[in-house]
Amino acid sequence: MPQFNFKKQFAPAVESGKKRQTIRAKRKDGRNPHVGDTLYLFVGLRTKGCRRLGEAICKEVHQITIDYTGINVDGEWLLTVAKNELARADGFNDYYEMKDFFRKEHGLPFEGLLYKW
Repeated sequence: MPQFNFKKQFAPAVESGKKRQTIRAKRKDGRNPHVGDTLYLFVGLRTKGCRRLGEAICKEVHQITIDYTGINVDGEWLLTVAKNELARADGFNDYYEMKDFFRKEHGLPFEGLLYKW
């Protein structure tokens, strides 16, 4: 039962269906969601304000690296237009805002998984 907890800033886009992807660090126990899994989407997990945003079927899982020079998805570096499209699909205004978020939250380079539903 894969659960994703979203920050408040992303909740409206997830709930409305505008945001249909998320980037996450790989789980330490190796139990990462797979294509076909039902994903349960929440905001405020483990708090009194916990709210379910929805559920979806995982359609794609990709390896992703975000560093100071760009974004690599499944071994291919994205061009500027594709970087910005991916960032907007993930709830950011552009690649630079996304890169800054990941730098502050996780440090760069960030290596993880891109989930799409």
